[in-house]
Amino acid sequence: MDRGRLLRGLALAAVWLVVTVATGLAIFLGSSRTVVLASHEAVLRPTLDGYVVLRTGPVLPDLRISSGHRIGADIILGKTNADSTEQLVQRYGYIASQPDGQIAKVRGSLEDMALDAAVRGAVIGLLPVVVWLLVGPARRRELAHHHGEAGVVIGATLVVIGVLIWSPWAAQEPIGEDAGEWTTLSDYLGADINVPEEAAGVEVRTDVTTAGGRRLIESAVDTYDKSRQFYETAADRAKTLDLRRPEPGDTVVALIADRHDNIGMDGVARAIAEAGGATAVFDAGDDTSTGQSWEAFSLDSVTNAFQGYNRFAVAGNHDHGSFVTDYLDGLGWKMLDGEVVDGPGGATLLGVDDPRSSGLGNWRDETGLSFDEVGSRLADAACASDERVSTILVHDTNLADEALERGCADLALGGHLHVQVGPVRVLGKDGQRGYSFTTGTTGGAAYAIAIGSKPRREATITLVTYRAGRPAGLQPVVLQTNGIFEVEDYQELRYD
Repeated sequence: MDRGRLLRGLALAAVWLVVTVATGLAIFLGSSRTVVLASHEAVLRPTLDGYVVLRTGPVLPDLRISSGHRIGADIILGKTNADSTEQLVQRYGYIASQPDGQIAKVRGSLEDMALDAAVRGAVIGLLPVVVWLLVGPARRRELAHHHGEAGVVIGATLVVIGVLIWSPWAAQEPIGEDAGEWTTLSDYLGADINVPEEAAGVEVRTDVTTAGGRRLIESAVDTYDKSRQFYETAADRAKTLDLRRPEPGDTVVALIADRHDNIGMDGVARAIAEAGGATAVFDAGDDTSTGQSWEAFSLDSVTNAFQGYNRFAVAGNHDHGSFVTDYLDGLGWKMLDGEVVDGPGGATLLGVDDPRSSGLGNWRDETGLSFDEVGSRLADAACASDERVSTILVHDTNLADEALERGCADLALGGHLHVQVGPVRVLGKDGQRGYSFTTGTTGGAAYAIAIGSKPRREATITLVTYRAGRPAGLQPVVLQTNGIFEVEDYQELRYD
């Protein structure tokens, strides 16, 4: 290659790089994304000031904290579901005490936006290079003598680039004028309020409208502190529990159910799973209280807690509608839908969403089936399987009664009752033995409510051991409301 051609190639590459970086950055900073964050519909926009700014609306003061990077974010909170401002602020404090799921969501959204901007910038950067090459040297010399035509080509290229950067089809919401001064949370609350060390970097925007929110912020800080202390201490204790360790050939699964938005228990459940050698997780449903999109923070949290695990789930009766199932599916959970699938440790797994959930309970393409009808279809699927079904995962184990009675499954797992029941041995048709086991509420929920600075009742995680593709034993672990663990004996399951 001659020197002149090499220089031209380098010059074109430089043009592509400059245009790519400039346009990609412009697209990134001008982009926005609507996400469900901290129980709100929120608009997320990237910034370069190194702060994550939370714009809470007209009642509460705006908050910000350093992102630890050059890239920050501007988050505008929209509508949510709450009975009162006090309840909403308490929820903020609780979510802030277990922030990993929300942090991961913001980071993932910014990374997706950056990747999208980089791809679009790279494509736009090719335009002047392509135009230059397509025109060719002869035509370029000709255009040099006809500035009008050259201007048309250059102008058209610039218009295309400008339109692509501007993206007029992407609606943008206006952000109001920044007003007031930023002050540290400790200065805002005063010396008589002890701000936790983890919140020392939080700043509050103060103006004439924020004085009335001080009492609410004090309440949120108190909730944050109590919740973080209780669950962090519990997670640390869980790591040292004397649990049965898997033997060679064993596969252990953590069974959770009825979390009801208690994200504080997610770190505890993960610590128990690790202490027991689990590599997979079964979620028996009722991750939420209403199944609405504002509860996405709960689904983000449990997903983040069990990153790296094989994850299987069904929806419970409180997970109303299709939001929970669709959202967990999008986060990488294997949502069971009435077909036998490969489970952990060579097991075969069958499950279905609870039919009492509004909008759920469909069997394939058929709608309107009752609880008993879905149970009968579930039994049909288990008995028709080419391989014996090792486990049926449902929200309420009553849904698997017929399958066990017909001798078509080894073990039915569920929750729903918020108390532990079993394992109950079932003698099925032709002498086939199986078991039914209901785990207690992982969220420590009283009714459908679990949000709080500690569990409202005993919280349970059960470790299920598989050997040679069949359930071999169960070990429930219970966290009492006083923070003390009760480790139950390992219960072996026999089929002879």
